[in-house]
Formats: sequence, C-alpha cells, structure tokens
Amino acid sequence: MEIGITTFVENTPDPTNGNLLSPQERLSNLLEEIELADQLGLDVFGIGEHHRSDYLVSSPAVVLAAAAARTKNIKLSSAVTVLSSDDPVRVFQDFAHVDLLSKGRAEIMAGRGSFIESFPLFGYDLKDYDTLFTEKLELLLELNKHEHVSWEGKHRPSIKNRGVYPRPYGKELPIWIAVGGTPASVVRAASLGLPMALAIIGGMPDRFVPFADLYKETYKKAGHDPARFQLAINSHGYISEDSQKAADEFYGPYAQVMSKLGRERGWSPMSREHYEMMRQPQGSLLVGSPQQVIDKILYEYELFGNTRFLLQFSVGTLPHKQMLHAIELLGTVVAPAVKKAVAKQKNTTGQS
Repeated sequence: MEIGITTFVENTPDPTNGNLLSPQERLSNLLEEIELADQLGLDVFGIGEHHRSDYLVSSPAVVLAAAAARTKNIKLSSAVTVLSSDDPVRVFQDFAHVDLLSKGRAEIMAGRGSFIESFPLFGYDLKDYDTLFTEKLELLLELNKHEHVSWEGKHRPSIKNRGVYPRPYGKELPIWIAVGGTPASVVRAASLGLPMALAIIGGMPDRFVPFADLYKETYKKAGHDPARFQLAINSHGYISEDSQKAADEFYGPYAQVMSKLGRERGWSPMSREHYEMMRQPQGSLLVGSPQQVIDKILYEYELFGNTRFLLQFSVGTLPHKQMLHAIELLGTVVAPAVKKAVAKQKNTTGQS
C-alpha cells in the first residue's frame, strides 16, 4: 500500500490568538512539509485546487513544480484538479511540465469539484456541472494517449489534428478520478479503467463499502487488467505522541474550518462530542497516536482492499512544527507498520 499526504493548503487564523500567516510563509512551510515527506520515504503528496480566500493554491501544478525541484522520489499529485472549469489542454501541459521536472513523478487527480467558485470565475454554468466533467475528461484522456489530437465537443472549441506539447517524461501521466460517493462517478472511473480516489471525511467508513464494491465489480466487468487496479482512500487525520495530545491539538483548527463550511452548506457546527465520535475506532477521523492511526488504516484496508491511503493533515492551519512532527510520525512509525502488516496479510492469503 502506498501512504501519502494531501492538503488544501488552507490559511486559516490560529483559533487561540487569531494570528494569520502571510501567504508567502504558508507556502514556504508547505514546501518544507513536502520535502520532509520525500526524505522520510512517503509515497505521495497531493495538493488541492481552490479559488477562495481561505485556500491558497489555485494552480496545484505551479506549486508541485516548485516541489519537484526540491524532492527526489515522492509522487506529486493534484488533489484535486477541478477539471470541469479548466481547459484539459492546459491541464495536460502543466502536469507534463511537472512530470519532466520531477523525472516522471507527476499525477493528476481529476474531479468535478465540491467547491463551485471556479465555475462563475471562468464563465461556466453550474447546470452543465456533469456534462462539463464528462466531456473534458474525455479530452484529457485523448491528450494523454496521443501526441496529435482531433476532437470536437459542446463546451470547448474543437481541435483539428494539433500536436500538444510538451509530452510527459513517461509515456503517459497517471490520471486518477476523485469521487465523494456518487455511484455514477464510481461507474465512470471503473468503466474507463482509471484509478479511483474515494474521499471519506464524515460518518462511518463502512457505509462506503458499496461504492468500493461497485468500483471493483464494474472494473472487472469492463475487462480491465486486474493487475492495474488501484483504489485510494482519502481521509482527514493528524498524529501526535498520544491520543489526547493529538485530539486537543487538532480539534481547534479542524472545528473552525468544518463549522465555517457547515454554515455555508447547511451542516451543524462541529462539536467536541461529534469530533470524538468521529475519532472512535470505526469512525472516519484518523486523529490519535501512531498506533491508533495504524489500526484505523488497517481497519479500512480490511473494508476496501485499497492500494493507497492518503491523509489530509491540515484541515485547519496547524503550527508548522506540529505539522512537521505529524509527518515525521507518519513516515517513520505509521507507514512502515502499515506496509509490513499489509505485506504479511497478502503473503498469508497468497495475493500477489
């Protein structure tokens, strides 16, 4: 199993004193975090795209290109690229540059976007939410497979036998589909034979098992090579030396962000009681000691049989030293233990 980190690169006030980092300082901290993750042998670092004041990165490829120059082994992914409101040609070109700079470590995680600010910003109508993604994904996949492309659609001007450059370092860019639990999105990813990243950020993980099962069944029925099967689980999390310390450090920033989103979307504010419920062994929040996080990742592996696990650490802005320490614990304690347990289980069951 691959173990990695995702972030939306939020820049929110410290709930204890109201202090807010400058954008430059927050991005500088981010690059240090990616460097450390690489040095510790973590597999993936993903950065989300947003177009609002509390999230700093509107162009993941730009930041990932900077990270490419400071890292050696870690895969560099968007998490996600809001493909519906972007131009697939430009997305492909940008990530081809990251791939060249990183010598083949770039990935695209494409999604429809749970935040909608980019649609009016770039002149798209939300009534086209579904068709925009379907059409643009089709074009992105064509660009990835063919140097010269002829294509015609509804939402973008046609392309007539044009070469698209640069080409990636490898033959093709890995393209993942990010889903939040919509069956149609699951079926699309599986039918196309694309890796799927399933976000579980609330409730109980076991209620997402039908989506993973649907993905596996559809993938198999579509005739895709089982050896190429990839499923990622993406969850909110944080690690400290012991359970109470982790819970106390993470709650303030996390509750601040989730309560703000709740006001925007009609959810209830995040209470400490609900937070602690989500931290229970079968809850969706991976906040606790290294052993608690190990146990929960392995619990979800039993549920889903996933090949990748991604932790979104910074839901609300945490002190930089705490973030670095959490990454250190993930890289030195959690990831090795999880990989050892997964390898042992596969050897026991005879899986390849």
